[in-house]
Amino acid sequence: MASFNRKIYQRLLIFAVFLQFTGVLCFSELFFIKEPHDVTVVRKDPVVLDCQAHGEAPIDVRWLKNGVRLTDSERVYRLSNGSLYISEVESRRGDKSDEGFFQCLAQNKYGAILSQKARLTIASISPFVIQPTSAAVMEGSVARFTCKIIANPPAIITWEFNRTTLPLATDRITVLPSGVLQIHGVEQGDAGNYRCVATNIANRRRSTEATLTVSPAPGPRPPQRPHIIAGPQNITASQHQNAILECVATGNPKPLISWSRADHKSIDVFNTKVLGSGNLVISDVKQQHAGVYMCRATTPGTRNYSIAAANLTVLAPPSLVEWPESLTRPRAGTARFVCQAEGVPTPHITWLKNGEKVHSNGRIKMYSSKLVINQIIPEDDAIYQCLAENEQGSVLSMARLIVVMSEDRPSAPRNIRAETVSSCAILLAWERPLYNSDKVIAYSVHYMKAEGLNNEEYQVVIGNDTTRYIIDDLEPANNYTFYIVAYMPMGASRMSDHVVQHTLEDVPLRAPELSLTSRSPSDIQVSWQPLPPKLSRGRISAYRLSYRTSTDGTVTSLELPGDRTQHLLEGLQPDTIYLLRITVATRVGWGEQSAWTSHRTPKASSNKVPLAPEIQLEPLNCTTIVARWQPAQGNSASIQGYRLFYREEDQPESAPIQLPARASQHIMGGLDPRRKYHVKLLAFSFAGEGYQADQTVSTPGCVSVRDRLVPPPPPPHHVYATANTSSSVHLHWGRPAFTTGQTVNYTVRCNPVGLQNASLVLYLQTAEQSMLVQDLEPNTKYEFAVRLHVEQLSSPWSPVVYQSTLPEAPRQPPSSVKVTLIEDDTALVSWKPPEEPSVAVTRYTILYASRKAWIAGDWQILEREGTITMALLENLSPGSVYLVKVSASNQVGDGPFSKAVELAVVPGGSQSAHNPRRHGGSAEAKVFSDGFYHMDQKSMTGIIVGVCIALACIILCVLILLHRGKARKSSATKMTRQGNGPALRAAAPLASANQVENAEVLMPMMGSHYIDTKGGTRNLIISSSGPVNPSSQKKSKRKWWFFSKEENLDAKRGQVQQRGHCACPYQLGATALRYEEELPSPPHQPTSLKVLFGPQGDTEGSQNSEGSHETGDSGRYSHDETEMTNLSSGQSSRTPSVQAEDSRGSEDSPAPGEDRPHLILEMGDAAETAGCQAPDPSQPTLPL
Repeated sequence: MASFNRKIYQRLLIFAVFLQFTGVLCFSELFFIKEPHDVTVVRKDPVVLDCQAHGEAPIDVRWLKNGVRLTDSERVYRLSNGSLYISEVESRRGDKSDEGFFQCLAQNKYGAILSQKARLTIASISPFVIQPTSAAVMEGSVARFTCKIIANPPAIITWEFNRTTLPLATDRITVLPSGVLQIHGVEQGDAGNYRCVATNIANRRRSTEATLTVSPAPGPRPPQRPHIIAGPQNITASQHQNAILECVATGNPKPLISWSRADHKSIDVFNTKVLGSGNLVISDVKQQHAGVYMCRATTPGTRNYSIAAANLTVLAPPSLVEWPESLTRPRAGTARFVCQAEGVPTPHITWLKNGEKVHSNGRIKMYSSKLVINQIIPEDDAIYQCLAENEQGSVLSMARLIVVMSEDRPSAPRNIRAETVSSCAILLAWERPLYNSDKVIAYSVHYMKAEGLNNEEYQVVIGNDTTRYIIDDLEPANNYTFYIVAYMPMGASRMSDHVVQHTLEDVPLRAPELSLTSRSPSDIQVSWQPLPPKLSRGRISAYRLSYRTSTDGTVTSLELPGDRTQHLLEGLQPDTIYLLRITVATRVGWGEQSAWTSHRTPKASSNKVPLAPEIQLEPLNCTTIVARWQPAQGNSASIQGYRLFYREEDQPESAPIQLPARASQHIMGGLDPRRKYHVKLLAFSFAGEGYQADQTVSTPGCVSVRDRLVPPPPPPHHVYATANTSSSVHLHWGRPAFTTGQTVNYTVRCNPVGLQNASLVLYLQTAEQSMLVQDLEPNTKYEFAVRLHVEQLSSPWSPVVYQSTLPEAPRQPPSSVKVTLIEDDTALVSWKPPEEPSVAVTRYTILYASRKAWIAGDWQILEREGTITMALLENLSPGSVYLVKVSASNQVGDGPFSKAVELAVVPGGSQSAHNPRRHGGSAEAKVFSDGFYHMDQKSMTGIIVGVCIALACIILCVLILLHRGKARKSSATKMTRQGNGPALRAAAPLASANQVENAEVLMPMMGSHYIDTKGGTRNLIISSSGPVNPSSQKKSKRKWWFFSKEENLDAKRGQVQQRGHCACPYQLGATALRYEEELPSPPHQPTSLKVLFGPQGDTEGSQNSEGSHETGDSGRYSHDETEMTNLSSGQSSRTPSVQAEDSRGSEDSPAPGEDRPHLILEMGDAAETAGCQAPDPSQPTLPL
């Protein structure tokens, strides 16, 4: 029993809780079971549009057509279940036609809801927009016919051949649903008449006949690169429809067609198929199929290909990603509904209250995707719907707002009075509420403009200690409405009665912008737009126009009525600069004058030049101005283009912007907010520049966060750029994570990377989330950025994206094609790149064939990379004449071939090419030298300068080496005086010390003889047996003629050493120096060895340098020999004959009359050392 009571209690508790939310949940009892859908019917047929609503009875269902309530008639009436029945659909023009958008409205005591829109369309089929045209093709090629028709529903296209229906698809014939007929491998039997047949439920239409003429092929077809004759086109497809991308290519052999996406994504293989030989058909198109598709035609077995690309845009109906939720709010509270939708194009959001459109006012505001209701009143209790729609359809979502009333709230403030204080201030006064006035803690004053829709409501909160307030931020000459609400801790009172009051007029805030044109050399047409009320601050009563010439200070003024907007100044001087300005007045007084605007009247002889265009300037946002114009009426001159000038006030005029004759508008972006700009436009022809039109415009101020108390919108995200062609780039981006009920547009900024001239930056406007930027330069890198504009708010620029346009296919062949025979069966072909700027070449193709092979169409193919401009033609047949031609290609396509160059292969003709000097500059050698490589004058100049610099460096290095050699000789020779043996032995310590300081350390070197670390010498070899003499037979020839005299001296000394002494004065473990005096010493020379080496003589340093040049063995060393030095000396170690030889003919020897000791460094082979005798004890030695 207790368990039973507990269950009863739980159910009652749940029921009690449920009752608390009955007001919130009961609105869900009103909803649609069936809604109308789009339908296409035949004229005079009946149709039923479904509509069934469910909810708390009674439910009233009404129908709307194009937003207007539909009344019942005998032909159109509502069924008992709420559906609409039309017995006979009419298609007459005007209001009697049944075509349009239908909606049903269901209403009960909680509110009203509106169904989605359903479009009723009457089936129709128009005449052919494109008729097939006759064609003449060669046998074996491709024939293509096309037709186009507009029909609803879409027509089914078939083709007839000689009035007989063709199959939709065979091995050679392909019929595309878009109205294209393709015939591959045309035969003689295909010749005849073809016509297109379009059929739908409304009617069937047949096009005119087109004749196909087939001519026989002249012979074997030569090899032909793939060429796309019908590539894919940019298309737009609705979701769940089929998209067809055509691709037809010719070539020999027949090219293979392949498809890929530019973004490298995989193609959907489940919904994609290839129709015919290469047409891509995507069925059940979805958003992920959108993108750039590339068709590639490739020659089988080669890398020859051509590419064509097109963009597929998929349109999608709106779908909600965030729905509004039902709310319960107290009176005077705030309610916020959020609704976000996505689709392509971007859906437009509209808010409905009980089936009627919500307008912004002081309390109700629409921010982006939000509906905000402030100061809730009982009348706000209703059903609200979010309607998202675009051209593909609509979707709705609903929510209810329940207003909760408080019983202890105070009554509304009473006796509201308003009094005008000035043109911008009004005094407001009231009395306290009649009931519960002691509970009031504050008052809220609300005011807004009385005229117009979507006016902003402003609110001021003041304390409860006053009942008067002056509002001083109003606009002059405007009506305002006011009301007051009293607040208490638990809620707010009702709104007080509304009161309307008018502010006074004021002087105009500024003057209008002038537009100046000339119709003849002696007049100026001055026109202006009326000031908006915000600037006029009252009714305009008069204008004052002043003008003068630029050289004369006399000002002429005219007063014009306040309803005028133009005036013609006549009797002016031709070809004269006039300055004009205007001021405007209200009943209060005159406003400020405008700045002077200049205008030059045309020359008196300018009768055949174009008249001034009619220009109109409009600020798109705070940084962008659009100029629109049209040619003047009655303009007989032929316009070749336009020149547009614009500048900021008080700034110099910039260079003109050249525009084509077909242009009718130009966008000037990147301007400063709140600045005045002067714009001048003129047309020009062959006769000269035409009459100019001058106009000024001011950019508005950018609304800041401080002004609007809302953050600026974020920039567009996920900006992607894809190269579409060589002159266009396709951009698409994502909208920020909010939607809006207001109009949103975008500015696209485009300029080449590294552009220095800011006036050449391109600014484009669009309301879509994608754009195809055209008229770009090929093979150029561009940077793109996008910004968003909504409700006079501008977002920052998006991150910059970079994209290069595709290069153009070469349009010219390679130049300067030369062919030269360099061997009996080999020729060299060279060329220069095509003379086209900004065209990248990635591949060269060389075709060559003998005359016999050329007649048979048998070409041999060579390919080279784009950086190579020559190629060898091998295995040529002697006695034949060859034809050679070259073409350039890149990833976009192939260029034309050059003219064929003939080459006669003559047997034996290559010898002169191999060795042109043998024949003394024969003609064949000249042809080879001319044809091998062609260098321009700049290249030859660079080579000559480089060779001269290299020779100068070599000569400089040789001179430096020679100079250093002489310096070493001077430092190695020491002045000595002839003396006896004891004196020499007494000088040994000094020689040993000088050896440590001045003599070079000798390291054992690798090789057949020893050299020191300075480069070696041929006159000194140190081995285990002591110093040995070199063999004269092993001396190599000297390579440097600079040292010829020194070579003679060294050769003579070598002979002396071989004849003069064979004994080696060497003791194991000791190193000895031997020296001798060539001539008797003069009496004044000292008797002891002053220094070890003298300033002149045949020194070790010089021999090292020369030996290094001679043998080239410096740097080699041996680990098998013991490091040592052997120096021997003596008074008379050399014979007079030897001394005489040494004193002869050497430029390094002492001059006659000088008596200098000379250090002898001997060099020999190891084999000779073995045969040496014991050292002569008469020769003194110096132990080191």
